[in-house]
Amino acid sequence: MKKLTLRDASGFSLIELLVVAAILGILAAIAIPQFEAYRKKGYEATLQSDLANAATAQESYFAETQTYKTGPLSSGTPPGYNQSVGITSITSVAGLNSFRLSATHVHCSGITWTYDNTVTTGIPTGPPCP
Repeated sequence: MKKLTLRDASGFSLIELLVVAAILGILAAIAIPQFEAYRKKGYEATLQSDLANAATAQESYFAETQTYKTGPLSSGTPPGYNQSVGITSITSVAGLNSFRLSATHVHCSGITWTYDNTVTTGIPTGPPCP
């Protein structure tokens, strides 16, 4: 029967384990900030989408009633608007032939995005989420 010695033992050395740990640390240092940036862009995209959907619902409401809805909006008010999860508030300030929508997201505290139907581009704008 063969006797097991230290030279015959298999496994990883301490240096090999430290190299693997260092590589994993470097990859995590790169990936975590990127993931956070993607999350913020997702929140901003949700704000843009909700404002665009609310603007479409406002135009539909105007076609039926000849006035724009003013005040806070929620799912179904005006008809056709469905509020996304995470949008804490969306409000409308309406004039005779114009409206301005403002929305905030729960993860973008202190940041308000707006949509103004008098602007020809029709793109919701706002500062990036912090």
